[in-house]
Amino acid sequence: MKAAVYYETGPPDVFRYEDVPDPAVFPGGVLIGVEAISIEGGDTLNRAGGEMSSKPHIVGYQCAGAIREVGQGVEDRHVGQRVVATMMSGSHAELVAVPSLVTWPVADGADIVAAACVPVAFGTADDCLFEFGHLKDGETVLIQAGAGGVGIAAIQLAKQAGATVLATASSDERLERLKPLGMDQGINYSHDGWVDEVRAATGGRGVDLVVDSVGGRVLAGSVACLAYRGRCITVGNAGREPQPLDVSALMMNNASLTGVFLGAEIANERTRQMIGRHVDDVGAGRLQVVVDRSFPLAEAAAAHAYIESRRAVGRVVLVP
Repeated sequence: MKAAVYYETGPPDVFRYEDVPDPAVFPGGVLIGVEAISIEGGDTLNRAGGEMSSKPHIVGYQCAGAIREVGQGVEDRHVGQRVVATMMSGSHAELVAVPSLVTWPVADGADIVAAACVPVAFGTADDCLFEFGHLKDGETVLIQAGAGGVGIAAIQLAKQAGATVLATASSDERLERLKPLGMDQGINYSHDGWVDEVRAATGGRGVDLVVDSVGGRVLAGSVACLAYRGRCITVGNAGREPQPLDVSALMMNNASLTGVFLGAEIANERTRQMIGRHVDDVGAGRLQVVVDRSFPLAEAAAAHAYIESRRAVGRVVLVP
């Protein structure tokens, strides 16, 4: 099969498009012919400097396609069935072999490209907002990096739950595209004073919940945006900026900071059912996936470079 591989971590141009051995199906697993690959934020971070489980290494957390083969003991999946799947690595390829436990059926007629973008983004957003963020109807939430995959999912889910939704992005143009998804007010965090803008938008009170996938100095600002007893969720370091956080700000406000990692929850029944609902809702049009651009798998380097340019609104997809 063909795959986008690299032999060392680094900038996007480390990618090579090469022939590699086909993966083999295993007991409890399925072999999927990949039709669409959603590039996740973690994919770019891993390519830039993460661990390599093999050499050459195939990066990638998520893809969708049709099952080519089922392994021994798999009874709830069948050849020809369309699914979206998550994995530790390997999505940037024409074939993947994964446990059937981390696959979700895609309904007939549903867009396979949209389905490929659902589990990580919508599952992460749901856990940040509800399982760990405890968002309630009538509360105010701030979604950092609202134009990213998790941000777009979180805006929609929070709005459906009855929250007032504030979101940040790096430009006014990107913020404008978030309004139809349910954003009530946008904040351009490339400007100094964005924390003051958030507090002004809440009458000085602050927000009940922040979902922060940026980290670094932005995370410190997120904590400063909290209302009394507010909750802040940290769910990534997209800004790639290590920055010590003064936790005394939490203590003085009786606020809380919680870390979320979907991967630790993804195989349990609660999470599997939750992600399955989101896959169905996207397929039925009740939730929206925004795909900014699609690239051929052979152009994985260009796709990763485009993501890192911070121009995308929504997902960037690879198509084998």
